[in-house]
Amino acid sequence: MPDQLTHFDAQGQAHMVDVGDKAATRRLAVAEGLIRLEAATLRLIEDGSAKKGDVLGVARLAGIMAAKKTSELIPLCHPVALTRVALEFELLPDPPAVRCTASAETVGPTGVEMEALTAVQVALLTIYDMCKAVDRGMEITGVRLLQKEGGRSGSYRHPSAP
Repeated sequence: MPDQLTHFDAQGQAHMVDVGDKAATRRLAVAEGLIRLEAATLRLIEDGSAKKGDVLGVARLAGIMAAKKTSELIPLCHPVALTRVALEFELLPDPPAVRCTASAETVGPTGVEMEALTAVQVALLTIYDMCKAVDRGMEITGVRLLQKEGGRSGSYRHPSAP
């Protein structure tokens, strides 16, 4: 684990990390998060009967689009040429929730952890947006990096990852 933050220079000023000398390698990141909701809201999503349409289909597209725009949202992220972004949803009955898992991949000099995390967050926010008319008490929680592969720092797996 590095003992310093890489996004600050020796004078403590924020800067974009120089990745020019890093090797272009295959990079993978997987992130997940949950949105807790009412059982009736989960049924609307499962049945596809929400007024705004296919909640999970729209959330999947929103997550993919968000991953592609991560460098526009997070000030010091590098633009990354993504080779793959995939989102999966799992409906959890008790307590009622939707788990979103996002995978992002590239071949390049920097990782895609932020892209995977951004995809999860925006997908879950999209579920909130599409269902808020019937359930304003939804809660987004547990957003975390599950694993990363590639690069100089090697592999990482969250201790509680499946």
